[in-house]
Amino acid sequence: MFKNIFNEFKNFIMRGSVIDMAVGIIIGGAFTKIVNSMVSDVMMPPLGLLMGKVNFSNWFVVLKQGANVPGPYDSLAAAQAAGATTINIGNFLNAIISFVIVAACIFVLIKMINKINKLKKQGAAAAPTTKKCPYCCTDIPLAAVRCPNCTSELK
Repeated sequence: MFKNIFNEFKNFIMRGSVIDMAVGIIIGGAFTKIVNSMVSDVMMPPLGLLMGKVNFSNWFVVLKQGANVPGPYDSLAAAQAAGATTINIGNFLNAIISFVIVAACIFVLIKMINKINKLKKQGAAAAPTTKKCPYCCTDIPLAAVRCPNCTSELK
């Protein structure tokens, strides 16, 4: 019984779709790290500069002062080191921007894949089974030697 279940599990794991899914998840995780870095290291600093030298990662609201050091805190790291309870608005904003970028990239990727598949389907269209009569322009079988509509002899 266990050997049968093991064989079924092995067959399930070795199917192409499961392996493709695993590769996609691994690449997606790596891509997410790239996007997060792009948002926090490339996009947010100029955006913060345009908005008056605001560091988005330091946008936070203190709910409860830290037991070790009372506020105000200069940065989120200082607040967390003091043991303060905070709502991290800047980190949430960074996550939203990262999500939008990842979603846009996936949208573009899916659009390109669908376009390629559509072109492949159009290229693999079935061979025609009829032709036009040169005299009356009706559809006739390819093997016809005379048009059944106008009775013209075909070449």
